[in-house]
Amino acid sequence: MPPSPIGRPTRGTTGTNRLRRNDRWIASSAAFRTASDPLVVDLGYGASGVTAFELATRLTKVRPDAEVIGFELDPERVATARGQLDEVRLGRTSFSPALPVAFARGGFEVPIAGGRRPAVIRAMNVLRQYDEEDVRDAWRTMSARLSPGGMLCEGTCDEIGRIASWVDVMPDGDPVRLTVSLRLAELEHPGIVAERLPKALIHRNVPGERIHDLLVTLDREWDRAAPMSTFGATQRFLAAVKALKEQGWPVLGDRSRWRLGELTVPWDAVAPA
Repeated sequence: MPPSPIGRPTRGTTGTNRLRRNDRWIASSAAFRTASDPLVVDLGYGASGVTAFELATRLTKVRPDAEVIGFELDPERVATARGQLDEVRLGRTSFSPALPVAFARGGFEVPIAGGRRPAVIRAMNVLRQYDEEDVRDAWRTMSARLSPGGMLCEGTCDEIGRIASWVDVMPDGDPVRLTVSLRLAELEHPGIVAERLPKALIHRNVPGERIHDLLVTLDREWDRAAPMSTFGATQRFLAAVKALKEQGWPVLGDRSRWRLGELTVPWDAVAPA
C-alpha cells in the first residue's frame, strides 16, 4: 500500500442531495445488485460526509447488507465526517443511527482493510482539476481495486444536482457507458450538460467529435419535440430520445430510465476521435 494517499485534494464543497441522480444509478446497477459483497466507496466526498449518508440510505433500501466507506485525502475532512457520523449514531440527525457508513483517509488507491474489494467506486467531481491525459491512469488505478463484475462511476454534476453525467468503467480500466442525467422541469436544452461532462469528454465538445454530434442532435430533437411540452417535459424528453434511437444512435435502457431524464449510450458512441 502506498505510504500516502494517491490524488489531489478536491476543492469543492458538498451539497445535500447533490448526487441523488448518481445514487439512483448505482442502486439500480447490476454491479451493486448482484455483488457478493455490496460494499460501495464514496471517493472524494468533499467537505461534508452527507453524500455518503445519502448514498447508504438509498442503497440499503435495495440491499440491507450494503455498506458505504467514504475516502478523502484531507485528514480534516475525514475528522469532520466522523464527527457528523457521531451525531448520526446519537440519533441527532434525520439519518438512521444504524446507517452502515465509515470514513477513512485515502485516494485513488482505495485502501480498504482486510483485502475487501468494493462492488462500486463512486468518484464524482473528483477529476475536474486534472488534465485530460491523467484520466486514464486514474481510472486504471481506481478500477484495479474493484471486485470482479464491479464498476467505477466517475463524472461531474452541478452544485445542486440538476445536471450530471458520468462514465461507467470496468475493473480492467475500460469505460463502457456514458450517462447524462437531467432534471427535466424547466430544462431549456439538454445540451447544457456540456458544462458538466466528465473530464475525458468536456474538452471534446467541438465539431468533429462524437460527443459534440450527440449533444447537437439531442438539442435538435428536443426542439423538434417542443409540441410535446403540452404533455410535460418528460414526454418531450421521451420523444427526443426516441428520435435519437430511430436515427441510429445506440441508446441503452428503456423508457423507465429515460423518464428520469437519463440518456445512456455505449462509450464507443462518444469516445474521443
